[in-house]
Amino acid sequence: MSTGSGQVVSPTDEAAIAAQLGRAPRAIHEVGHRCPCGQPDVATTEPRLPGGTPFPTTYYLTCPRAASRIGTLEASGLMKQMQDRLGTDPDLAAAYRAAHERYLAARAEVAREAGQDVPEIAGISAGGMPDRVKCLHVLAGQALAQGRGVNPLGDEVLDLLGAWWAAGPCVNPGQGTPGG
Repeated sequence: MSTGSGQVVSPTDEAAIAAQLGRAPRAIHEVGHRCPCGQPDVATTEPRLPGGTPFPTTYYLTCPRAASRIGTLEASGLMKQMQDRLGTDPDLAAAYRAAHERYLAARAEVAREAGQDVPEIAGISAGGMPDRVKCLHVLAGQALAQGRGVNPLGDEVLDLLGAWWAAGPCVNPGQGTPGG
């Protein structure tokens, strides 16, 4: 597995992601982001999984601690609040649409590097973009992988998460068991 910089995803990275997910990872193109603890927390995934299934989630959040906290945010009604703001704040809506376009451009680059053509998901990003807020995990994954300032709602999610990494690594890759 390669990264955008031409480096191979290490067996330790792959083991960490498998331990985080509780299953073997599929179609990892690169580590999209590393947690401050050093473990991968976002896997950049190819747009077509082995076996041919289209997969629009380019930035897949793998850290179970961050994912759990985001699940709590989703249950709190945050997505509805964000959705409502998209309808009343034209600047936010424009920035969210730009995040959608950046997501599509990144996925197109991953597809090109992987030698894939995936017309089934053309124009479809993830997380409900550009008009809805459907999955905070995806928005946070994009904000981590592409950096702050790309997805305003993803940035807000990261701000609300707190230091999910503070207890140390979420997994011990060599053992496949929870860490910290």
